[in-house]
Amino acid sequence: MNQKHTRPLFKISLLSLAVASSMAYSQEATVDEVVVTGYKASLQNATNAKRESTSLVESVFAEDIGKFADTNIAEAINRMPGIQISRDVFGDGTNVSIRGLGTSFTKVTLNSSQIAVASAGSVDSQNQNREIDLNLFPTELFTRFDVQKTPIAGQLEGGVAGVVNIRAARPFDNKESGFNSIVNVQGVYTDINSKTSPKLSAMGSWTNDTFGVLGGVSIYNKHLTTEGFETIGWTNLNTSHKLCGTTPSTAPGSVETLATTGGCNPLGGNGWNVAGLDQTTTSPNFGNGVVPVGAGAGLVAGTVIDQKFLLDNNPGLNITQISDALIPRLGRPAYMDGTQDRVTGLVSFEYRPSDEMQYYFDVISTSQDKDFNRLDLDFVGRNGTAIPLNMKVNSDNVVTSATFANAQFFLEARPYTEALDFYNLNPGAHFEFADIHQIDVQLNSSRSDWKREAPTILVNTPANAGLYVDYSNAGDVPSYAAKIGDTAVNFNDPNLGWTWAGGRVNIQNEKRKTKTDGAHIDYRIGDDANNFKLGLATDGIRREIRGYDNTSRWEDIVCRDGLDANGNSPATAVRKPCNGLNPNSKIPQSALASYLKPGPYGFVSVDYDRFKAATQYAELSASAPEGNIATGANSGIVDEDTQGAYIELNTSTEIAGRTAKLNIGTRYATTDQLISGPVTVNGVRQWVDLKSKYDALLPSFNTTYEIAEDVILRFSTSRSLTRADPSAMLPAISFGDVSAQNASVGNPNLSPYLSTNIDFGGEWYTGDEGYVGATLFKKQITGFTVNGTNSYVFSKTGIPWDLLSQDQKNAINSRGGPDAAKITVQQQVNASGNLEIEGSEFTWVQPLNMVVTGLGINANYTRIHQRSEGPGLPAQAIGVSPSTYNFTTYWENYGASVRLTYVWNDKQLSSGPGQQNISIAQLKTDARGQLDLSTSYDFENVLGEPQITFNISNLTGESQRQTFQYESATYTFYDPGPTATLGVRASF
Repeated sequence: MNQKHTRPLFKISLLSLAVASSMAYSQEATVDEVVVTGYKASLQNATNAKRESTSLVESVFAEDIGKFADTNIAEAINRMPGIQISRDVFGDGTNVSIRGLGTSFTKVTLNSSQIAVASAGSVDSQNQNREIDLNLFPTELFTRFDVQKTPIAGQLEGGVAGVVNIRAARPFDNKESGFNSIVNVQGVYTDINSKTSPKLSAMGSWTNDTFGVLGGVSIYNKHLTTEGFETIGWTNLNTSHKLCGTTPSTAPGSVETLATTGGCNPLGGNGWNVAGLDQTTTSPNFGNGVVPVGAGAGLVAGTVIDQKFLLDNNPGLNITQISDALIPRLGRPAYMDGTQDRVTGLVSFEYRPSDEMQYYFDVISTSQDKDFNRLDLDFVGRNGTAIPLNMKVNSDNVVTSATFANAQFFLEARPYTEALDFYNLNPGAHFEFADIHQIDVQLNSSRSDWKREAPTILVNTPANAGLYVDYSNAGDVPSYAAKIGDTAVNFNDPNLGWTWAGGRVNIQNEKRKTKTDGAHIDYRIGDDANNFKLGLATDGIRREIRGYDNTSRWEDIVCRDGLDANGNSPATAVRKPCNGLNPNSKIPQSALASYLKPGPYGFVSVDYDRFKAATQYAELSASAPEGNIATGANSGIVDEDTQGAYIELNTSTEIAGRTAKLNIGTRYATTDQLISGPVTVNGVRQWVDLKSKYDALLPSFNTTYEIAEDVILRFSTSRSLTRADPSAMLPAISFGDVSAQNASVGNPNLSPYLSTNIDFGGEWYTGDEGYVGATLFKKQITGFTVNGTNSYVFSKTGIPWDLLSQDQKNAINSRGGPDAAKITVQQQVNASGNLEIEGSEFTWVQPLNMVVTGLGINANYTRIHQRSEGPGLPAQAIGVSPSTYNFTTYWENYGASVRLTYVWNDKQLSSGPGQQNISIAQLKTDARGQLDLSTSYDFENVLGEPQITFNISNLTGESQRQTFQYESATYTFYDPGPTATLGVRASF
């Protein structure tokens, strides 16, 4: 069932080093004049920018305009110290983390203006926060990226961790007037699917002494494929008091519960049910289970499943180990395959009638469409009734091997269709008066729309068919060998006996919109070294998420009672389960197999076009009514209007004959919030508007001192702000899955995060692009938000029963009903304690011309430690590695360039505790290193001076893996494989 790609392409990958070297010597080795270009020039520019800045800034410059080797902006800044990026399931970098805080604490600006993008991030990530998916912006249209780690007063607030500013290309970036153009043609080969995707970009500019215009376009049609494994968490057996051997409570009104939290189950969980559990209090077998008909594995129907049965059939384990034994809730091999089409355009105008007057107007637009098929084959652990035989567990009580009788699988087929549009308008002007006065005026406006359709078709293997599973958990992912008798089950057979019984279909669509509008004015008096600044800003940002659900009506048509004579769905009260037994069903049980087909990953897929056409999908999807919950996200609107003002002093002087620089200032910001969200009570849905207002004073102080020639010391202290997660503030209630075991409730009264920051460090500049740097930093964050988690009987949560879907009601009833079933309720709250993050960064950029001309290294290491202080819930930053490092070795000479880069992130926590109702369980991400290769060769004496490039991303094919508390409990595993890019770039 689990398949693994071979990668013959990369048996020769390292030969690219030799290829680049051999191309280099096709030119004469004698060079009259050495001109620093290419990657060395970009390093030189970054070193110069760092040296000149009073605050701590890391920069990445294009080697030449429109020339980055990286595929997107996240990848381009991944090699900076203190930077981590998150990746989607297809391996692309998406969001940026800085210095020990998650991606939502990083503010991203475009040309120094606020932007927002409506996308939801990677599959299943459901970004509802302030992240910007940087893979939407191709590097070819940008010239520089800056990461501001220590704030200055004139900079927009919002990034406790730091601010990433991306600078688009403009006409006068070209030093030569007249017409200039760049064309870049690439083929991107993904080894996992053996497909080549075209990537094209072109940029042209024209300038004279006063006016310039630039236009650029990037087109990328990418084939998407990944394969892996998902679990949605791990769970354990829901044993009764009878099976556990414990005594139920004798308190008045107490009843026998299906799950215990002491004795057998001290940690909770309880998502896996005992087959045939007898709940009849008058029965002598009350509290025991029974083997059903067709359980397989040699079990006899009617055999009582009592404590002795469990102990005899799982030798070496006691009843507590059996009850606490962890298995995947939904162990599922996963396969995703499709296409992503992205078109990005840039138009920029500049008018410079004099040296004292400049105008610009930038327009950036991106359109991205994704269409891919997502297939999962799920072993039913959650709410299933698999009977454990011969279980073996490790020291963490994770099951390493077993036979599961009475097993069942289901296919979950989901065709995703996503469409994103984004545009940004950015006009501005710069004026100078009397040599010492400057005024900058800038306006900005962005709009973004995103929509997703992801219908679900779920069908099951037949129950009571004698299917059992030999389970093994000895490698990266568990495996399931399914049999009926001695015959292996072929899950890729449409005629296996797939059934609607227990199945479902879903129409759950999602639409998002964001918009930003802003106006900034800045005044400066003085020269570049000594000046006083002040400014005003107004910024508005609006995020809107809406979900649309037509599941019940589609199920009526597909697999329930069909439509009545008038074409209407039957009344809710008379709806039957989705079983396909009614002849009015559009896809009756008798025809189900004809809509299935062999799939690409060892199990069946669905003929989506025929299925949709036969069931009125297009009409039902287009007319889906609005609901409270989108596809995993809460519906709602967060509207924020912020007014800011700042004053800032910059000065440079000499102390003891050495240069000292000072930047000091403060920023004041006030924010008005309007939070709107739907709430359903007693079946009545209504929108609720909640208002709030807060302000903050954000001082900053940055200074540098040249203590010796080429040695600079730095000190910085500041206060910074990040506003709370919008999704956590919505007055909404949502459930994580159809089993209704976990609920999230919004908190509209969250305060923003405030951080007090201190940085101390310095650099020794060793010549050319070289320097050695070290920085110590500390952040103390107040108002940090954490998950408050409590477990309640459903009826005590205050969540209306009518809010639940029928599947969720059925799941709760299967656990004893609303008065017995436990629900884990999570709500974001402001921790009363502080989160402290301390860290150190070390950087070494060193040309090695004394060894080999053109050789050099670029390395950095970051170490982060976090701890909580004060009372209240423990604050914790998740999604950040305590240690990261990257190392680049480069060689550039004779027109050739070779770079080999290794980026390593230590293992990290990816969630708070309480996952899947298990009190200690947290999600964790494995440590991961990625090796990338970039090579190029310039043909300087050929028309257009073409440059041939050959790059490999993820050279060694490293996978991405998360675990559920324990190393042996894989949560997700994705293997997108390596990617190779061959291209040619020419300029005219």
